[in-house]
Amino acid sequence: MADEDLSNEQLKQLLREAEQRLRNKGKQQMQISTASSIESNLPKITVDNPIVSYIKSTKTGAQVDRSHLVTEKERKLANGTRVVEDPITIKKRAEDTNLTPELKRDLQLLRMRDVLDPKRHYKKDNKKQQVPEFSQVGTIIEGPTEYFSSRLLNKDRKRTLVEEVLAREKASGRFKSKYNEIQDAKTSGKKAHYKKLRDSRKKGVLKR
Repeated sequence: MADEDLSNEQLKQLLREAEQRLRNKGKQQMQISTASSIESNLPKITVDNPIVSYIKSTKTGAQVDRSHLVTEKERKLANGTRVVEDPITIKKRAEDTNLTPELKRDLQLLRMRDVLDPKRHYKKDNKKQQVPEFSQVGTIIEGPTEYFSSRLLNKDRKRTLVEEVLAREKASGRFKSKYNEIQDAKTSGKKAHYKKLRDSRKKGVLKR
């Protein structure tokens, strides 16, 4: 009966007021949640270790605690003259190249690396000095982050570059085929070439 007494305008007004109250309530809850999240994210200072200022006020004025400043040794290093080492003395301390037969062959291979990998272009080395004056030989050790699939097996590991190249040639046979091509081109038109052709033709006739 009370609903029938209310007009349509009054009902609309009541609904609008209820909707407005719900909106205000939602806004208040959001503000409270954001404020609580901000408070939780703010860094908290422990009471046990309070921050002590390094500037103290005295009768004569402000005084700085010297324990917080740069030490005298560090100040001297910063303001003093830097000692630049002579490159000649650095060179003298460097280790001379211990030229073993294995290292000599490896250096020769490095100079011919464009032949080993013709698909890759290397900078030409026109130095007259075949062996560097100072050099060291090291072993690359895989890091702990590398997968086992990307590592070499112990049977595939070689001690020198020459052994690696020979093992690769044994698997691919590229140098052997290239050598045969060069020999065929060189002997073309000569007596040995015609003899080889004659032998191959004889074999073909015999097979027929």
